[in-house]
Amino acid sequence: MYYLLLVFMYGISILPLWLLYRISDVLYLIVYHIVGYRKAVVFDNLRQAFPEKTPEEITRLAKQYYLNLTDMMVETVKLLTMSRKELQRRFTCDLTVLHELYAKGKSCQMHLGHNFNWEWANLFCMQGVKYPFLVVYMPLTNKAGDRMFRHFREKSGSILLPANDIKESMQPWINKQYLIALVADQNPGNPRRSYWFPFLNRMTAFYKGPEMTARRSDIPVVFVDIRKTKRGYYHATLKLAFEEPSSVPEGTITESFVKYLEHNIREQPEVWVWSHRRWKHEYKGEQES
Repeated sequence: MYYLLLVFMYGISILPLWLLYRISDVLYLIVYHIVGYRKAVVFDNLRQAFPEKTPEEITRLAKQYYLNLTDMMVETVKLLTMSRKELQRRFTCDLTVLHELYAKGKSCQMHLGHNFNWEWANLFCMQGVKYPFLVVYMPLTNKAGDRMFRHFREKSGSILLPANDIKESMQPWINKQYLIALVADQNPGNPRRSYWFPFLNRMTAFYKGPEMTARRSDIPVVFVDIRKTKRGYYHATLKLAFEEPSSVPEGTITESFVKYLEHNIREQPEVWVWSHRRWKHEYKGEQES
């Protein structure tokens, strides 16, 4: 099953991007108008985040999101055959801050949200830094699909660490210099062991792990903002948020990231993943402390 899927994906990947975007247009019609993939979740999230927007504005934003989602699908497949030169033409980012931290002998955590296109961002960053590039990911339940996505990400040299076994996976890297990418807006499994902050007009739980690791090992934290400049083109900005995390009070790093992410989402909301069931946990007053 995996090899059949791989051959099929490579067959699609060799198509030019302009044709892949025509396929994306068709996928958008299917996903939004016919299947209605998680439509109720998307509209509920958008209405909650933007109560000031009219129903027409919410619908327009939802349609923009779904088209970006299907663009992300075909762009991810294109990674199988996309050249380094083509990627650097379509995805830009100044990596100076990472080069400077590497020269100082420091490891680095990159915190980012579910902003399109994080798959292109991973490959671009991997090709531009001297660090071993670690990426935390959540394994898929479908074995063929999971193997396929690992192939996408590992073909460039990224080192994948399963989120459900992160402590064991990090052991070989504890005493080495590394760069690790953490999608830090995931929904935590245990709300009682999370930080709670206002986010998009509701109290939201965030994993403690990224901040705790950074503070314990004093690993510099860099925030990442990815913007879609036009179809097929992206620009990422890196911000050195905390060079000495151990010197700041607990909760400061996560709170800063939450504010940073929300600001960026509000400026370009259509590139964040609204179909994610982000608010599964309900905030209770006794958790406030």
